[in-house]
Amino acid sequence: MNGSSPPRLRRNRSTVIECSVPLFFLIAKDTPLLITVTDLRKVYQQGERTVVALDGVSLHVDAGRIHGIIGHSGAGKSTLVRCLTLLDRPTSGSVAVNNKELANVSDADLRTARRRIGMVFQHANLMDSRTTAQNVAFPLELIGTPKARIAEKVTALLELVGLTQFADAYPAQLSGGQRQRVGIARALSSDPDVLLCDEPTSALDPKTTDEILTLIKSVRDRLNLTVLIITHEMNVVKQACDSVSLLEDGRIVEHGDIETVVANPTGRLSQALLPMPGKLPADLPAGVVLDLLYSGNQAADPVISSIARTFDTDVNVLAGSVEQLGEHQFAHLRIALPEGADITAITNHLLANGVAVTPKEAK
Repeated sequence: MNGSSPPRLRRNRSTVIECSVPLFFLIAKDTPLLITVTDLRKVYQQGERTVVALDGVSLHVDAGRIHGIIGHSGAGKSTLVRCLTLLDRPTSGSVAVNNKELANVSDADLRTARRRIGMVFQHANLMDSRTTAQNVAFPLELIGTPKARIAEKVTALLELVGLTQFADAYPAQLSGGQRQRVGIARALSSDPDVLLCDEPTSALDPKTTDEILTLIKSVRDRLNLTVLIITHEMNVVKQACDSVSLLEDGRIVEHGDIETVVANPTGRLSQALLPMPGKLPADLPAGVVLDLLYSGNQAADPVISSIARTFDTDVNVLAGSVEQLGEHQFAHLRIALPEGADITAITNHLLANGVAVTPKEAK
């Protein structure tokens, strides 16, 4: 894998990311695939006890999106991963990629289907006796890929994940983030349609987490993949995801695009993504408190000064934040208005300008 300069990745007009070496290409899908899970159930029998791990999970992930599935320990995330990768067949329901059913295929088709899903694990699970390049090459060796093609593909993948200079390093010589990059390169070696990341950053520090999420987004964009991220970390959803599902007790209890779920200020995902202080100040003067939530272009608008000018009233900002969630910017403010302010007119003014309003009585 050494001795020559690494191939440069470039996008050509046919949306293929290619290596400058002649024999192999890292292929960006012309049309990324969508994932559909319908009424998925998984029931385990533990002695006389029946455990329902997944209870009617339905999920649609649009092609080319990064979708987060978030939930606490015991919510059913691990079981869902096993069913999505067909390591565990569901009791009932279906898993489909581009409308092709995967849950009840033959063993031969199952092996083919698994190659369409690249897996990135919480721990990279690298083989200690193999170098970085050899770890990435291993899945290709298992399916009998010619050695010349393996060498070219591994070189291209290591450049893609930023590890060209570590091709001959062993796992013990790599940082946690570098090992995870090896895991991502290995997952991409089979040219998957879907990249499934199971807690990919939970063992990493914040800076390395940012770097790995940036890499995942870059890989999605450059190779035109559909990505699922299983996580318990809300910051992962904030930084990387286009859409999200909240999994609880084996059920999807909230689901939607980031912009849609955040726009519902009473939703649990909205409150977790853009939290506000729970208690109002004890010495707050009499009046009305409003929680305001707005996104997109409105996030940069002078909402407070607009209220003050239009309605000739004081506005006290109690708390607030402006955050970037995925590709969108959101603002969340808590304001206090004095007694006598025309709350109905102010609320209607805000709603007309795309601001969600939740009133809270100050006194």
